[in-house]
Amino acid sequence: MSLKPLKLLRKTGIAEGISFLVLLLIAMPLKYIFDLPLAVKYTGWAHGLLFVLYVAQAFYVKEVYNWPFKKFLYAFIAAWLPLGTFVYDRQLKKEEELLSAK
Repeated sequence: MSLKPLKLLRKTGIAEGISFLVLLLIAMPLKYIFDLPLAVKYTGWAHGLLFVLYVAQAFYVKEVYNWPFKKFLYAFIAAWLPLGTFVYDRQLKKEEELLSAK
């Protein structure tokens, strides 16, 4: 079984997590402290795109590997939490190692 979908999900999750942190820790202060609303506009747009891509990729991986819905739900919840995708990535890495050992 190919590991490409899982690897792509991990990469997308890291990108989504980074964009979320940039939005929260850089763009939001720029908007509210320095009155630069464009920082949130563009960072928020990029984060939104990565969020949708991550959730779609998580659903695709769920279908490819025939995972229970619970695993998809964990990925979805992780995308809503700061640092959530980084924590969930550790679980995905273990899953990747299990699948590559087969």
